[in-house]
Amino acid sequence: MEPADVTEVLDRPLSRELLARDLTRLAYVATDGTPRNVPIGFSWNGTELVMCTAPNAPKLAALRTNPAVALTIDTEVHPPAILLIRGRAELDHVDAIPDEFLEANTTYTMTPEQRVEWEAGVRALYTDGMVRVVVTPTWAKLIDFETTLPSAVEELVRRQQERQQG
Repeated sequence: MEPADVTEVLDRPLSRELLARDLTRLAYVATDGTPRNVPIGFSWNGTELVMCTAPNAPKLAALRTNPAVALTIDTEVHPPAILLIRGRAELDHVDAIPDEFLEANTTYTMTPEQRVEWEAGVRALYTDGMVRVVVTPTWAKLIDFETTLPSAVEELVRRQQERQQG
């Protein structure tokens, strides 16, 4: 997929809505060769998805070995809206709490007092800093089940139309 095609998908209004959500599902291959899929908070800066994790997270060893990842951001309504993204993870250890980690948690319902308490807890927990997992999308697909479908369903619809015409 060409970069301009990726940008076009990610710039659609529904994609922008999905990119403003708090959670994505990060899929990668673990060091034992088996697949993993974990929910993780993220923020979108306009060109990259940034996820933050503990420096001792098992996924980091796997991402160092094989940085290929797939991400899913979706809704819980019918029909669902689904944004699928592929890319490569770049790891960046920081000695503090990355702004993206704090930004990724801004839509949770918290009173100002709860937010202050939460941030204090985060800063006390991550004394060794965090690792930023940065993914620049190299492929993207938006599925809304109205204007776009999963490729297998698109194929079935095409076959059905051919049968009806023939």
